[in-house]
Amino acid sequence: MSDVIIYDSSFDANEWFVLAILAAGVVAIWLLPRRFTMEQALFNLLTGIVLGLMLDHTLALPPFDLYDVGDESTYSLFDMFSYAMYAPYGYLFIYIYKRWRIKGLYTIPYILVWSLVSVGIEWLSVKVGVFHYKNGYHLNFSFPIYLFLQSMHVLLFRSFFPDSFKKK
Repeated sequence: MSDVIIYDSSFDANEWFVLAILAAGVVAIWLLPRRFTMEQALFNLLTGIVLGLMLDHTLALPPFDLYDVGDESTYSLFDMFSYAMYAPYGYLFIYIYKRWRIKGLYTIPYILVWSLVSVGIEWLSVKVGVFHYKNGYHLNFSFPIYLFLQSMHVLLFRSFFPDSFKKK
């Protein structure tokens, strides 16, 4: 096992960024009109976390070990807040998708735009020290990952809740 890399040892910009993103997402969800059943809301919140965690753990752990999350190369309790950021993001992604009644080929530009936004948020996350790239990883590699994740989220939501897109 390799030595632990410590990037930072104080509560500073990266922790505040994570808390701010998480709080902004929770407030946005709280303020938006309800468009989901409780089951659908939980599905979207949890899908955001699960998809994010699956890819993070695939890429951030050996054998790939392409980046670290947080203040050090091992996982800490605060890293759970980083993963919680994915919950409101996944919720809002499907909320807008459903609200704008996006379907068919219009799904492609929608996912492209959200993937670009995701790369922008990741870029900010790198700047404040939430993510630390290593072993040749670069921000450009994240774009196709977001395309895949968001496509999967739409596919899963439409598969589990096909009736939610019917006009009432």
